[in-house]
Amino acid sequence: MDAKKAKKRSKFFSQLLRHRPELVGLELEEGGWVEVKEFLEKINNYKNGNSITFEELEYIVATNDKQRFGFNEDKTKIRANQGHSIEVAMNYEATIPPPILYHGTATKNVDSILQNGILKRNRQYVHLSADIETAQKVGKRHGKPYIFEIKTIKMQEVGLLFYQAKNGVWLIDAVPKEFLI
Repeated sequence: MDAKKAKKRSKFFSQLLRHRPELVGLELEEGGWVEVKEFLEKINNYKNGNSITFEELEYIVATNDKQRFGFNEDKTKIRANQGHSIEVAMNYEATIPPPILYHGTATKNVDSILQNGILKRNRQYVHLSADIETAQKVGKRHGKPYIFEIKTIKMQEVGLLFYQAKNGVWLIDAVPKEFLI
């Protein structure tokens, strides 16, 4: 499978596993899981011509640059690792983050963030990066990038909880403005 086709399918899978499972008639289980057999059947019966084999699905999961998807241990279930806009109980465990995390956004959002903090908007969590380079890439997706540093130690001291998705993305309910650098 060529990279362009894999990327297109990955975006479609993101729609199904993170935002609109009903598009093909999927119902996500607790933790966002869906049976691989059902996932393949629903995609292969969908009218957009995106038929796929298990081997192709394995390739997309293994090669996705953001590691958006994961299989369970025996590869009978698949899910999006994070980024859901629908309510999904992912059952993350609170984790101690590094002292500083980063949030990439577009410069057009800076004033609002300085006034209101970083809000999850239509997602389940605010996404934070462990390194500036990743935050820069995220910010570029939305326009001219701007990077906020987040004072995680101070946040933990007041009882705010951090989680880390399997793909390394740090998650939190919100970042109040007083913890922005």
